[in-house]
Amino acid sequence: MVNVAILGYGTVGSGVFEVINKNNSHISRRAGDDVNVKYVLDLRDFPGDPVESVLVHDFNVILNDPEVDVVVEVMGGVEPAHTFVRQSLEQGKSVCTSNKEMVAKYGAELLKVAKEHTCNFLYEASVGGGIPIIRPLNQSLTVDHVNEISGILNGTTNYILTKMSEEGLKFEDVLKDAQDRGYAERNPEADVEGYDACRKIAILASMAYEKQVDYEDIYTEGITKITKEDFEYVSQLGASIKLLGKAWKENGNIYAMVAPFVINKDNPLYGVRGVFNAILLNGDMLGDVMFYGKGAGKLATASAVVSDVVDAIKHKGKIIMTFWGSEKRTLGDINDFAMPYFVRVEGAGKEAEIEKVLDNVQFISAPADSKVAGTETAFITEAVKGADLEEALKGFTVVSKIRVSQ
Repeated sequence: MVNVAILGYGTVGSGVFEVINKNNSHISRRAGDDVNVKYVLDLRDFPGDPVESVLVHDFNVILNDPEVDVVVEVMGGVEPAHTFVRQSLEQGKSVCTSNKEMVAKYGAELLKVAKEHTCNFLYEASVGGGIPIIRPLNQSLTVDHVNEISGILNGTTNYILTKMSEEGLKFEDVLKDAQDRGYAERNPEADVEGYDACRKIAILASMAYEKQVDYEDIYTEGITKITKEDFEYVSQLGASIKLLGKAWKENGNIYAMVAPFVINKDNPLYGVRGVFNAILLNGDMLGDVMFYGKGAGKLATASAVVSDVVDAIKHKGKIIMTFWGSEKRTLGDINDFAMPYFVRVEGAGKEAEIEKVLDNVQFISAPADSKVAGTETAFITEAVKGADLEEALKGFTVVSKIRVSQ
């Protein structure tokens, strides 16, 4: 029998408990041994809940029990999660987690500790919820050099942008709707400012390019400045706007960023709607491959966590190699990388002035019924460096500026 301890009995923790117990015979068969939840750690009590019989309030009970083989960390936050995980690994207990904050900050360190103690640190659910991406990136795509990763990594922002696009609603109104539906937190900053997606792309970039990518170094821009008028313009091109986390390799440099992008219908990410996530990866041998599914939710995330539990059991006493070194990766400056932009400036009839400072511009008209029709000049630039665009637009009042995915 393999004993599992779950740290945290919130949404994901209760999901893990449910999945292991509900599908126990199936999971045990796949693991090659009986899987048993021996402990669940939480500060709270849950009278009448099935978890009551295995509930403990002291982490040391778990840490000091030699019968615990696998620890599931689903507490969230950096501390005390990081300390508990490190101590568990130092005791030779494999750890499975969905905690993107902790993984992004301490992933390389915890992988090293796990290797030193012949156990495993697994984190499939930290990116994309139930979408399998960590394991394919680590195992299935080992022969490829990854050219680019581009993904819709946050369901809340994708839901908001989808509603704005399809129903012509304002950001503020859709955000309130998302909060009412439970898709967005009361304090939605981590989602709408791009911080959540930033941590996820940091994890993927660290794995793809084999050195530590610090999320603090990644340029991050959220969706709070996106307006319904932006969608009115880009819809004229048959395009939409998505918040993307991107990491790519160009001329020996690694770049990473999170920002809204205008994407066209021929982009596989165009059709990803609502709370769904998708990750598009390009390898030098494989070409393009996309992973799609629910990026959050109790059972979807729990499913990914428990798949890691099974993997940890199957590899007991063996190390699952992960190429994520502790050496820090210095990222290229995205302002040195040229890309097209969608731009709106105040004032109609500015075409001639704009063509004096920018080459190969494609102008766009707002729909006749738009409140900004006849009051602005909008256009798509050719690929241009951010600093050069800033300089060119010095004489204009910029209303909106959004990158265009190539």
